[in-house]
Amino acid sequence: MVFAAEGGQLLVYVPPYTSDIPVRPRSRIHVLAEPKPVFCESSPRLAWGDQETIWTLSWGALTARPSARILSLSKPKTDFSKYKFRCRPVIGGRSLLTKFGYPSERLLRLAEPKKYLPAYLEKRARESPEWPVSLAAQNYNASQRILELARPKGLHPDFVPDREVPTRVSSFATSAYASVRVQKLAEPLIRELTCCSRHTHPSSVISTVSGPPQKAIASPRTIELSKPRQLPAKYAPPRDPEWPVTEAAKRAVATPRVLELAQPSTRPRMGLTAFNPDAFRVKEAAMKAVCSPRLQELARPIQR
Repeated sequence: MVFAAEGGQLLVYVPPYTSDIPVRPRSRIHVLAEPKPVFCESSPRLAWGDQETIWTLSWGALTARPSARILSLSKPKTDFSKYKFRCRPVIGGRSLLTKFGYPSERLLRLAEPKKYLPAYLEKRARESPEWPVSLAAQNYNASQRILELARPKGLHPDFVPDREVPTRVSSFATSAYASVRVQKLAEPLIRELTCCSRHTHPSSVISTVSGPPQKAIASPRTIELSKPRQLPAKYAPPRDPEWPVTEAAKRAVATPRVLELAQPSTRPRMGLTAFNPDAFRVKEAAMKAVCSPRLQELARPIQR
């Protein structure tokens, strides 16, 4: 690979690819960028811009007479470059009077600028948005307070500017290749699962128990702790959601009081209150009622 500078540009020459020379991954891109070799030397080489045809025309094509349709299609299109400073002609044509005509009264009236309303002219503060500055205002010396307020706000002492997003990668980093040690360290760490062992038969144990634990004798405290917890004496199991009805309940007769309580409460419909003029009228007794000390005590807000 040879580097050369010409006309302010950096030229790179890459030697042809050979199987004897070891190629790095970076040089492989330059090898793939080379054009494919031409295997067929008999094909003629065409040059852009010449008048020669790609293949030789036959005698019948040279002596053929074009039809009227081909002659019509072979005519070049109209050149409209001479109309570049004016509009293209209208398809249907136009009269000469429209070219030298004058605008109508309607166009002249629409072209006039919009006028302000008299009420707006009477209420506006000044005649123009631009007003002259007095000589006293131009020669005024600002006070210390005004100069202090005119200073721009400074940055916080702990302010950290934004870091540049793009990072420049050196040419050595792009052309470097990892060593065998780096590739070995880049491999993921494979850990063996020690919490459970693999087994194929369902009845096989998860892990093998050694001989001493199998011959161990449990202490009385261990036996006591291994006993399951007993239910309390007053524990009642959940009742079945379906239970049979007794014959006495089937033959029971409801008393008048039970029938009275079984009747639903009758309340007027909400739609009828809109037609009742006395629905929200306060009674005379309620207007003359006196609040008791207990109600006054309960009506006080909670002090927090």
